[in-house]
Amino acid sequence: MSEQYNPKISEEKWYKYWQENKYFQSQPDEKPPYTLVIPPPNVTGVLHMGHMLNNTLQDVLVRRARMKGYNACWVPGTDHASIATEAKVVARLKAEGIEKKELTRLEFLHRAWAWTEEFGGAILEQLKKLGCSCDWSRTRFTLEEKLSEQVVKSFVDLYRKGYIYRGYRMINWDPEAETNISDEEVIFREQQGKLYYLKYKIKDSEDFITVATTRPETIFGDTALCVHPEDVRHFRWVGRRVLVPIIGREIPIIADGYVDKDFGTGVLKITPAHDINDYEIGKNHQLPFIEAIDEKGNINEQGKHYRGKDRFLVRKLLAKELEEQNLLLKVEDYMHSVGTSERTGAVIEPRISKQWFLRMEKLAKPALEAVEKNEIRFFPEKYKNIYRHWMENIRDWNISRQLWWGQQIPAYYYGGGDEDFVIAETREAALELARKKSCNSNLADQDLRQDPDVLDTWFSSWLWPISVFDGLIDPKNRDISYYYPTSDLVTGPDILFFWVARMIMAGIAFRGEVPFKNVYFTGIVRDKQRRKMSKSLGNSPDALALIEKYGADSVRVGILLSSAAGNDLLFDEDLLLQGRNFATKIWNAHRLILGWSTEEKEAKTSEREMMNWFENTFNKVTLEIDKRFEQYRVSDALHLLYRLIWDDFCSWYLEGIKPQYGEKLSRETKERSVTFFEDLLRLLHPFMPFLSEELWQKIGERTPEEALIISRQKEAGAFDLSVIERFNKTKQIITGIRNYRQSKGISPKEKIKLFVGIPFLENEEVLKKLGNISHIYFGEKYLGASFSFLVEACEFSIPLSESMDLAEEKNKIQQELEYLRGFLASVEKKLSNERFVRGAPEKVIEIERKKQKDTQEKIFLLEERLKNL
Repeated sequence: MSEQYNPKISEEKWYKYWQENKYFQSQPDEKPPYTLVIPPPNVTGVLHMGHMLNNTLQDVLVRRARMKGYNACWVPGTDHASIATEAKVVARLKAEGIEKKELTRLEFLHRAWAWTEEFGGAILEQLKKLGCSCDWSRTRFTLEEKLSEQVVKSFVDLYRKGYIYRGYRMINWDPEAETNISDEEVIFREQQGKLYYLKYKIKDSEDFITVATTRPETIFGDTALCVHPEDVRHFRWVGRRVLVPIIGREIPIIADGYVDKDFGTGVLKITPAHDINDYEIGKNHQLPFIEAIDEKGNINEQGKHYRGKDRFLVRKLLAKELEEQNLLLKVEDYMHSVGTSERTGAVIEPRISKQWFLRMEKLAKPALEAVEKNEIRFFPEKYKNIYRHWMENIRDWNISRQLWWGQQIPAYYYGGGDEDFVIAETREAALELARKKSCNSNLADQDLRQDPDVLDTWFSSWLWPISVFDGLIDPKNRDISYYYPTSDLVTGPDILFFWVARMIMAGIAFRGEVPFKNVYFTGIVRDKQRRKMSKSLGNSPDALALIEKYGADSVRVGILLSSAAGNDLLFDEDLLLQGRNFATKIWNAHRLILGWSTEEKEAKTSEREMMNWFENTFNKVTLEIDKRFEQYRVSDALHLLYRLIWDDFCSWYLEGIKPQYGEKLSRETKERSVTFFEDLLRLLHPFMPFLSEELWQKIGERTPEEALIISRQKEAGAFDLSVIERFNKTKQIITGIRNYRQSKGISPKEKIKLFVGIPFLENEEVLKKLGNISHIYFGEKYLGASFSFLVEACEFSIPLSESMDLAEEKNKIQQELEYLRGFLASVEKKLSNERFVRGAPEKVIEIERKKQKDTQEKIFLLEERLKNL
């Protein structure tokens, strides 16, 4: 067996073996199901640290379920990501000198599918490198034919039930992606801007009225100025008219209670087509709506000589022109919140547009109840409050997007009127409906015009737990009946609203039951400076390079050791080194066990003591690990297992049974040790699948039916806590002996004598072996120079070695006594203070009295040692 573990060889070998033997694949059977659906990454995506954390957690859960006897099914797939993918394709076309508008829709889609087939899905291959045990035969894509069919079907169903409607609204326009986005996709960021004080000339007067605005470029869409009706400074102007700077358009001065008298000058410019609040004022006062900024974020013909120029460039040029014309009073620095696109980062441009909306209030109510009543449990539970707040304040969902890559809205227009359309799953069905609605049996296919917009990507992924099992095509098919509702969902809190809440609503709406039972929210991966990892900051390491350098198992362990549920992970590459060291420790433990020769003989008393202790410890820790998994504290479970293997098994158990040089181990002890090691490998497998399978297969010949990946984890057995507690005392004694050797420079090979004031000790043989003790004197007190220590109020003494420097030892004891006497004085001063004793809780006083007693005992022992010296 190699001295060092080679993860690269092991990972390639065992992943291929698992796939060849179809261990990841699942079909409905008599076993209870355990189902996970992967949060589908963008088809354009590549593996990053967030994916590594999320998918490692999912793989741990699904591998453990498989080893607990469940029929584990983890469904992978990718999201078509309308905005991101279309942007990639458009960029590629531009590189070839082609504009999107030069292509027909079909030509563009042909290009998009070609790009997707060439570059898309790479992330799924990268997940295999991490060891993810997805059922790859079930891989789905949100834009594939069957999933698109279900998306369209859901739209038609919701429309017929009155949930979907079409209407003019102020929407969030992303000029970079050239589509509108939902309110939830708008990220508000604090930005340093400017506050421009513009002068509007009052008609038929030499007076001006000044308005403060952060967006002077929108003056081309101004249709009124507005003041507060109780503002005595400006109310006299209400009813008068002013001239918009530069363009000279006449607009009225109106009054509305919405105006903040304390902002700027107390006068608000109203641009109903480019501000959500102005939009409401414009409707209430029946103002005209003038659009001044186009789909690309450029000023349109309303801006006259600025036509075709970018809105932000115009802001600068306009400020200069206003200043030249003495229409700019002043400019101030101003920090304000700016809405940006979650997808592209572009500054959102509010625009009025006819869009498709989904009424959410009725859908949200049962989805909120499901979480409130714990039909779905959130881990950590703190996200319940955030979920409740959002669901109680939910707004209608804008589901249409001005893109070509996505499911085209199944609305078919047959005339010029606002209501001259029908909704249908197919064009053929639409034609029949259109003939009936129009009372025109002569309508032909060419008379139909399908809505050019596509549905929001989230409108496909909200169906994911249903659609991956084709549950809207055949609601009673074998897969959906067996696997739905799914078991757990592992995701980030950043998509709680985008995805989790909407899936809950969809599950209840379309199947009458929640889509999953538990939601485990991971934290966000940050660097050591607590910054979110991103390409722009250059603080996000190459995930595949880390796997190449440390091995997949080491990366998995390193990430999980620092990722408590719901808390952000502060990534440090040293964590991966810790994972690699852990792998090395386990590898060497295996080499040590298998390297021992055996013979038929009775196991030593010390070996039996160690086996009894470790079996009880294993059962206790296994039960604790199970409890952590029930609480979705996966990191805590790994910490427990880490200590069980590194400390209990390697540092104590193996050292306790290790035969002396030249000796052989009893066959019984070795066989029990191998069994213990196999049980540990079973617990370890979900966390470190490659290393554990490699060692499992090296222990002995295994058939494919005996592979570790499908073996059953040992259930936690009964344990005797007193056995564990007695051995803990033994460990404290051994630690005391080792402290003596270390502090006095005594070699571990030099045998010692131990004097103890009680007649009996548990685990005597283990104590002698690990302490390298020649003889234990029970019930005796050594009167000569000795090193003493206390374990549970019992004094242990070791005669000092002849090689020790007694003068130096006396000096150390005197220094320690000086410190302890000072500490005791401070404690006794506190306890003699009547005010403290009367006012402090009883528990605090108890702690102080225990400090007093313990310190007095230590002082007594040290003084005795000093006398002996």
